[in-house]
Amino acid sequence: MHPAHGAEPPTSVAGRGGGIGLVQGVALYVAAVLGSGLLVLPGLAADVAGPASILAVVVVIVLAVPLAGTFAALAARFPDPGGVASYVRRALGPTAARATGYWFSFGVSAGFPVLAILGAEYICAIFGVDRAAVPWLAFGILIPPFAVNMLGVRVAGWVQFVLTGLLIAIVVLVVTTALPATSPARFEPFLPHGWSGVGTAVSLFVWAFAGWEVGTHISGEFRDPRRIIPVATTIALIVTGAAYLLLQVVTVGVLGAHAGEGPVPLLTLAARTAPGIGPIAVGVVAGIVALGVMNAYLAAFGKLGASLASTGDLPRFLRRGVEAGGIPRRALLLTFVVAVAYLGVALITGGHLETFILIHTSNMVSIYAAGMVAAVLILPRRTVGRAMAVVAAVLSLGLLVLAGANLIPAALLAAAAIGVTAWRRIRPPARRV
Repeated sequence: MHPAHGAEPPTSVAGRGGGIGLVQGVALYVAAVLGSGLLVLPGLAADVAGPASILAVVVVIVLAVPLAGTFAALAARFPDPGGVASYVRRALGPTAARATGYWFSFGVSAGFPVLAILGAEYICAIFGVDRAAVPWLAFGILIPPFAVNMLGVRVAGWVQFVLTGLLIAIVVLVVTTALPATSPARFEPFLPHGWSGVGTAVSLFVWAFAGWEVGTHISGEFRDPRRIIPVATTIALIVTGAAYLLLQVVTVGVLGAHAGEGPVPLLTLAARTAPGIGPIAVGVVAGIVALGVMNAYLAAFGKLGASLASTGDLPRFLRRGVEAGGIPRRALLLTFVVAVAYLGVALITGGHLETFILIHTSNMVSIYAAGMVAAVLILPRRTVGRAMAVVAAVLSLGLLVLAGANLIPAALLAAAAIGVTAWRRIRPPARRV
């Protein structure tokens, strides 16, 4: 399908391949999905659904397949630094694409203070550091991922490989030490809160399996997108699904009815099954999660910012580095400024993160809905990718309806995108010299 009438042409990245291989790609995908939910979701889900929370994880893994598969099909077929925004541009035109880009650049970025402050809080709690150090630790957590991405996505990919490897190793450690301590008695009754509890647990874990859109923005950086992206997505889906499922099993089997108690259930689990080394391992997990998720997402933020600049949706001087293999340092600096601003507001307002989680999640739901509708329109008929896109579009639109009033932040950014379109139509034409 050709771009919609009046749309700016999508940024081309087909000129030369990038440097991301299968190993780095898997690491980036795993980090984007296996995020901060690892620390809190197993306990929260067990609290609302009991042992049946295990069934909720299985359901969400199944639901994640069409979403992840659709993004993989899009990224493999249309490698473009604009990611979801570029697909929306092809299907729905420039204004919808601009809104999608703004949702990611200025809405999803509200997640930076959440990761930084959570990581700092967990490190303080586990290692006995005074909470007065949280602002400094949070700012310190922001800096390394930005510095690494300033060196290029290839370096960031190898750093991510190390971080993801450490994260998986610690998850394996926690699971293997906890499995012998599980008790069959803690799995009964299986449905203490009925099927409604399972539904609540499903809604919690939906957010745990977000992050598949990250690969669309760096698809042009893969050496062979058509071959590597589907394989990397499949492996990442298996790894992340297994990690969440096994953690849910041991959380229920060891902690039982007490799984939802305490701010960090994973810390309780580790302290119960591996005294001494367990809490330290969770502290390391908290740091790795914060650094790893930021590192994975920043590769996408940089490329998207440069792509939006190349189409005039952001200032043109930010477009440097949009090409495959290029380093979008100016766009990354813009993202750093936005992240620091969000962090500053979060700290000034007392470190309450609910508002920032709301901004982040409402924009993610909007991106998914727009992206899946676009996928249905631009993916070839009678292909597996389009079939998955139809299913994912229905699911995403359902999440959009459920979000309700929480979509106000995304609506404001969409209004800004519409305002840009209106200004372009009414402004006087530039004088030719």
